[in-house]
Amino acid sequence: MPDQPTVIKFFAPVLDVTINALMNAIDQKMKAGQRSFIILISSPGGNVFYGLSAYNYLKGIPADISTHNFGSVDSIGVILYCGGTKRLSVPQARFLLHGVSAQFTQPTSLEEKQLEERLNGLRIDLENIAKVIAANTGKAQDEVFQAMLDRTTLNPEEAMAWGLVHEIKTELFSGGAEVISIQYQQQQPSS
Repeated sequence: MPDQPTVIKFFAPVLDVTINALMNAIDQKMKAGQRSFIILISSPGGNVFYGLSAYNYLKGIPADISTHNFGSVDSIGVILYCGGTKRLSVPQARFLLHGVSAQFTQPTSLEEKQLEERLNGLRIDLENIAKVIAANTGKAQDEVFQAMLDRTTLNPEEAMAWGLVHEIKTELFSGGAEVISIQYQQQQPSS
């Protein structure tokens, strides 16, 4: 069994391909006996479905998970970050909390019931995100909800006072650690 944690550098948006890569990397290492992971996160956010799924996966597996903000943890990236039992941040980082939105492709035609369904889905997503942050910070769910509506940005010290960050630390991992990189490069449309 490995002596030190496996380091996963998640420098990507929260999307199907990046979250599948994260979970697959952890699954493979756990099959090999690894039970300790450091997930370095710098993410602009992304998809609520994949963020909540990754959070529940990280909280539900028999492994010690530390998360470390090494840049910006924005939007649903905060939920991924909350998947760590121990949560760290570099001194020059930020956290962005905000509400959820619906994407519509043009042109779009929705009936009243479809709009109601979309609105109800947004409300539940917002509630679930607020529940996760509240459960991991000790803040009241209403306080988290309001911070999201206010589009709150926290520096590491503020995030620590909030209970989101446990420790501010520059060092990301020990020398000799195995590092797995998960990155995403948006495909440019061909001309």
